[in-house]
Amino acid sequence: MNTLTTWLVVGFVGQALFASRFIFQWLASERAQRSVVPTAFWYLSLGGSTVLLAYAIHRADPVFIVGQSTGLFIYLRNLHLIRRGKLSADTGDA
Repeated sequence: MNTLTTWLVVGFVGQALFASRFIFQWLASERAQRSVVPTAFWYLSLGGSTVLLAYAIHRADPVFIVGQSTGLFIYLRNLHLIRRGKLSADTGDA
């Protein structure tokens, strides 16, 4: 497999990860019969965005790089808030 093909595969894998988060969110909402955002949504966002950022860096696309890198902070922050909320619930703090 040549380098161009490898990077195209990386880009498509990142896009598939990123897009799959909506499927997880939709299925979780259907199960709950209300709109919910499962933790898996944030992990898929983080994974997909990281892979897409690598692809954008390889392509040297500054617009794509800025878009994906700023999203990483949002995904990490949401995962931090979820973890902190679970720790508070486990210790009885509110």
